[in-house]
Amino acid sequence: MSLNFSDTEIAFRNKSSRSLKKASWLFKSFNYPWVVQQGPLLAANALRWHFPLVRSIVKSTIFSQFCGGENITESMEVVASLDESKVKAILDYSVEGEENEENFNYTRDEIIRTIEAATTNSAIAFSVFKTTGIARFALLEKANPVYHKALEAGQFLKLDHLKEALTPAEMEEFQKAFDRFKAICEKAAAAGIRLFIDAEETWIQDTIDAWVEGMMLQLNKEKAFIFNTIQMYRHDRVSYTKRLLSIAEANQFQIGLKIVRGAYMEKERERAHQMGYPSPIQPDKESSDKDFNDAVYFCLGNNRISICAGTHNEDSSLKLTQWMQEKNIAKDDTRIFFAQLLGMSDHISFNLAASGYNVAKYVPYGPVLAVLPYLSRRAQENSSVKGQVGRELGLIKQELQRRTH
Repeated sequence: MSLNFSDTEIAFRNKSSRSLKKASWLFKSFNYPWVVQQGPLLAANALRWHFPLVRSIVKSTIFSQFCGGENITESMEVVASLDESKVKAILDYSVEGEENEENFNYTRDEIIRTIEAATTNSAIAFSVFKTTGIARFALLEKANPVYHKALEAGQFLKLDHLKEALTPAEMEEFQKAFDRFKAICEKAAAAGIRLFIDAEETWIQDTIDAWVEGMMLQLNKEKAFIFNTIQMYRHDRVSYTKRLLSIAEANQFQIGLKIVRGAYMEKERERAHQMGYPSPIQPDKESSDKDFNDAVYFCLGNNRISICAGTHNEDSSLKLTQWMQEKNIAKDDTRIFFAQLLGMSDHISFNLAASGYNVAKYVPYGPVLAVLPYLSRRAQENSSVKGQVGRELGLIKQELQRRTH
């Protein structure tokens, strides 16, 4: 069948008219800055004060739009619904807890539970985690300059090389953090489950890149199980991808890449300005779009690389399908996935899946109060990305009108 992103019947096939009307109300609320800026904070305080009505309202509105449930079991209903439309799930434990060993260990164990869930449910295509969920941000930041030099030289460092940068106590803490990271990656590879490691701020990303590349070297010998994430609003990520390929060819391992535009642009620019170093961010959106497409096209030309194009951009999604056709790559080639967030861009996700492409939706989950920071970012993203709210509302209106005729 031909690809048509405006086919709302397919896009919203698994949504009731009632849920679409609720989604319409929610997206309209994102047009009010005070709702986006103050709403999550007010909700968080109300939940801490144990106002049960507020919890019920949050869970039935923004939470139900963008999250699968409060735990893995509760999320399985959403996973099954997606699977009915041939869209796979990416289980995403989206809790951002306090920085202590107890929480880091709990998060490690929860991520491993998502991997175990995927081994018994083919509707779950990937697991995912953020390194700052299992390691202290400031510690990753302190190690970053050492890893930066190693990455530039194409070297794989051992933890002992950090002794000059970290105190003995920090080295012990760092080893524990790395052990958690390694345990998750080894569990995924042993289970045959693909694992995304999310990208984060540039001033800790070299540490993350180095850890991921080390796991690729160890675990991606025959197939890409471990996936790094590259944010194309950074102007250096195409060159990073090419350098990574050279390293993989020299060391004979497979590369997994999730390619996204990114999520920390304003914070990155502000920090670069305050600290007086060149901004790592592209000069404009057009440059980000170009590098996103260039990276996707480059990866498609090499059998050593598996990719997931994480995008809500119709043009980039369409280009990828066209390039696959040009290169005689099958729609269901398991090395290529498209991905979007739950509750957003269903017209892209479900129409791609209906046309035979591999598609997955991020399914975030966690206790309502704990995932409010994630929900706040979704609200801000929808309100700040040009045309996002209008596009979502227009598609919902179109489908509701179609159902009444």
